[in-house]
Amino acid sequence: MSGKKLRIYLADDHQVLIDGMKAVLNTNPDFEIAGFSVNGLDIIDQAIKTRTDILVMDINMPEKDGIEVLKDYSTLDLPFKIIILSSYDNLKLIKEVMKLGARGYLTKQCAGENIIEAIYAVENNEEYYCKTVREKIMESFTTNKTDKNSRNHGLTERETEIIKLIAMEYSGKEIGEELSISSHTVETHRKNLIKKLEVKNTIGLVKFALKNNLINN
Repeated sequence: MSGKKLRIYLADDHQVLIDGMKAVLNTNPDFEIAGFSVNGLDIIDQAIKTRTDILVMDINMPEKDGIEVLKDYSTLDLPFKIIILSSYDNLKLIKEVMKLGARGYLTKQCAGENIIEAIYAVENNEEYYCKTVREKIMESFTTNKTDKNSRNHGLTERETEIIKLIAMEYSGKEIGEELSISSHTVETHRKNLIKKLEVKNTIGLVKFALKNNLINN
């Protein structure tokens, strides 16, 4: 990174978790803690005032929960990005917060080992799901629902399989091996899908699946 440090704001109703996250993030020279809150009030104002780059926020907070904060966030053009850090891995909830503009979702169980990776990914304009959340998303790909929705969106069964494997972070080579096709064919499918679904990149394919209910609740 350049000389500018990423300013991270933490919001959680448990001070012990905030202290733990601060300890983890302070080990990285690219980060600095912009501030923290133990309830949902004024988080957006505080993030703006402290020139926050990334807000790491719990959903379950007193006075104003993370969903309410995200609803406010989604109506504004703000300079910072949000990562959700939650005890919940409910797929319906995951889909809701991503639709409201969150750029990452981690469970608290996997936060310690993944939070730094998540911050770098989100700062790089990518979306980030920890392994537990990705597995939850993949579990929801049932054949009947996927095939039905695939027809609705003009996707073939093979295209749906490729979107699923992309979401599981398979490389082009690994997708080819899994589906017994060449990596060149995988890349062709990927480019065609991006064009067909009018998204910007492979992350957009996963986002499309979430937003258009290609994944079961």
